[in-house]
Amino acid sequence: MALQAQNSSSRGTQVARGLLAVVGAVLLLDALVLIALGHFNVGVQVPAVLGAGALVLAQRLDTAAELAQLQPGALIAVCGGVDWGETESEAEVMARYLQQRHGIAPERLVLEKLSTSTELNLQLSRPLLAARGVAADAPTALVSSDFHLMRALRIAQRQGLSQMYPVAAPTPLATRFNAWLREYFAMASSWVLREV
Repeated sequence: MALQAQNSSSRGTQVARGLLAVVGAVLLLDALVLIALGHFNVGVQVPAVLGAGALVLAQRLDTAAELAQLQPGALIAVCGGVDWGETESEAEVMARYLQQRHGIAPERLVLEKLSTSTELNLQLSRPLLAARGVAADAPTALVSSDFHLMRALRIAQRQGLSQMYPVAAPTPLATRFNAWLREYFAMASSWVLREV
């Protein structure tokens, strides 16, 4: 009975992951076609960003959920504030995804709902984790997109979080070039601002 329920849950997760990937890919592909035809405006850029974001964020969360299944006693910190024009924080959206798509129990989730950058993600989540008994020097997995992981790890080390272990979520092929290019400039900016 438990095995059957697990298989059903696994199929549901695969369907949800597939649906999110299809929606993200369609939005991104549609925007790329319109841009190639010379239509470069907000109405084209917003779907492109949403499509790319859906593909990248789902990969991060799915990777974190796989790791969480291997560590059933571990807490999962999801970080991110409220984006412009939104009413719900990125952390709340991610927590809901992990609960609904992967069956992660709410008590395992630590929501940091104010940050607007990687530096703040780490800085603001530390007191929340400490309140739940996780010491700053405890071995901790840092799950992020492969293109972003080097910078995130260096920011963590700069904040004195020396026991962070990187776990890379793959970047979908459709967004890989743009993501790596953007991260190149973000790394340079972080170096100038002394975040890394």
